[in-house]
Parts: sequence; structure tokens; C-alpha cells
Amino acid sequence: MKNQITPTDLFLAILAILLVSVSFYQTWIGLEQIFGTSALIIALVLALVLLFLLWQIRMAKKAGKSATALSAIYLFFAAFCFIANFNALYTRFMKTDIYNTELRDINKKFNNLETNVDANLNYEVADPKTRQDISRDINQLKIQITDPKNQGRGQYANQIIGRLEKSLGKKITPLTPISKDANGYSDLADRYAQQITQMMENLSPEESQLKTDLSKEVVKWNKQIQAFLLLPNKDKDATAQGLIDESLTAYNKLGLRAHTILGDQKLKFEPAISQTQEIGKIGYAFDHAIANFGMYQFVVLIGCILLDFGIMLIILLMPVDQNSNNNGSVFNNKRRGKTLIPNN
Repeated sequence: MKNQITPTDLFLAILAILLVSVSFYQTWIGLEQIFGTSALIIALVLALVLLFLLWQIRMAKKAGKSATALSAIYLFFAAFCFIANFNALYTRFMKTDIYNTELRDINKKFNNLETNVDANLNYEVADPKTRQDISRDINQLKIQITDPKNQGRGQYANQIIGRLEKSLGKKITPLTPISKDANGYSDLADRYAQQITQMMENLSPEESQLKTDLSKEVVKWNKQIQAFLLLPNKDKDATAQGLIDESLTAYNKLGLRAHTILGDQKLKFEPAISQTQEIGKIGYAFDHAIANFGMYQFVVLIGCILLDFGIMLIILLMPVDQNSNNNGSVFNNKRRGKTLIPNN
């Protein structure tokens, strides 16, 4: 009775069915982007083959035979499941994080482009620190001119204009308000700011328009990306790819335009591309995991290994009860031996 079913066999059978069932579902999901509707049949066939091989390995162990060949065949088929499982699990749990990271990188690209363009524009005032001081004084001047208690060019406003003229190395043309009300002084402040900014920058029309458009786009995409990062994960997954494509298109257009205006010597620019369209594909999952390997990637890797190969290792390492051939069956466990009759 070498093929009697023992409690160990039942335990291993249940464990194998549970693990292979999970592997079947994940394999189906992982292969769907390659095989479409056929992925279900392929995953089912692989699951049945794995269960059959596990049973054969267990029987070989109980019979005292070598299970090396069967184990090699199992490893071959389980490798397909492992690849599909890793793709499915990694994509499921990392998809949103990948989108978040991609959009944060795009946000940085916009900011870096603005910084690089600003550093290479042909400013009249070349020193960046001096330009910052001038911009700060412009804001203070606007506040002083529109101050309800002392509208127009008061004493402090004149002091600010004096500092600005010293920084610019030029005289600022005096301006007058169009009216003596709040709107008139607000217009006066804006005209002073525009005059001083033009004196500081002295940019060509193309450079000036580029700076304006770039500033608007940076603010626009910073706001949109920050709003996206606050969305629930489900909404992120549904809208991320469209936002990535649109923002990268805007970034590349501005970058190429800046490169054309400033020239190759001043600005090096390479159009940015996104790989997020590849999310869900097997190659992308492994490439991203390798490039960003960390604790989460390690956990997913170990989980997939245990899911597909763990049960085989358990069966191979599980000792076979030598007494099970005689009385180990849960179905044929009959009491044997002498019957003791008590003496009355």
C-alpha cells in the first residue's frame, strides 16, 4: 500500500492548491497584455501542469525515487508564472507611485528649464543677485506708490528709486498718475515696474516673450501637478497618463523654442520622453524594479519566489514517514492487534 494518503499529503495538497490558485490568477493578469483573452487559458494550463508536477514530485519522494528531472520541469514552467506574477503584482502596487514620481520629475524639469533659460538670457544687468535686489526693490516701490496713506512718489519711494538707479546705472524716467485715485496710482506703480524691468532686462522681443510664456507654463503645470498629487489613487491612475503626455508636450515645445532662440552654445536641450505608457508590460516592470531596487521591490520579488517555488521546496524537503506505508493512511487507518478482554 505505497500510495496511501497521509495527513501530510492532505496538508501539502491543500497548500499547493491555494498557492497555485493565487499564482494562476496573477499569471492571468500578468500575461493579459501579451496574449489578451487567451491569457486565461494559458494561465489555467500552467496552473494544472504545476499541480500535476507537484503531485508527481511528492509520489517520487514517497517511492524513494529521484525527483531531479521532475523538479527541473517544474522550474521551467514555474518560471513563466514567476515572470507574469511579478509583472502583475509590481504593476498593481507600484502603478500609482510610478505616476507620482514621473509627474514630480516633470515638475522639476519645468523649474530647471526656467532656471537655465533665465541664466542664459541677454540681460542688461548680468549679475543674478543684482537682478534679485532690483526685483525686490520694484515690489517695495509698488507697495509705497499704492499706499493709501501716502500715495504716489513719497520720500521712501524716492529712496527706493535712488537705489534702483544706482543698481541699473541709469536714470529712471519720472512718471505721473493718470488720475488721483487708487486706480490711477495702481496704474502708476505698474508702469514704473514695467519701465524698470525693461531697463534691467533689455531683452529682444523673442527673449521677452519666451520668458513670459515659460513663467506662465511653469506656474500652470506646477498647480496642475500639485492638484493631481492630492487626488485619490483611483483617480490618479485614470488621469495620470493624459496629464503626463500633455505636460511633456508643453515642456518639449518650450525647450525646443528656447534652444532655437538662445542657441546651442547657451542652452543644451534634449526632448523628454516618458516610459509610463509601458506600465503593465513585463519588460517595464523588471526594468523599473532593477533601476529603483529597494525594500518594496525586494518584498515583491521574495513574495513571487515563495508563491511559485516555495511549495516545491517544501515538498522536496518534507521528510517521508517510513511508517506511512503500513498504517499512515487517513482512509485505511484500522486498529490492529490483540483485543484485551477484561476479567470479570
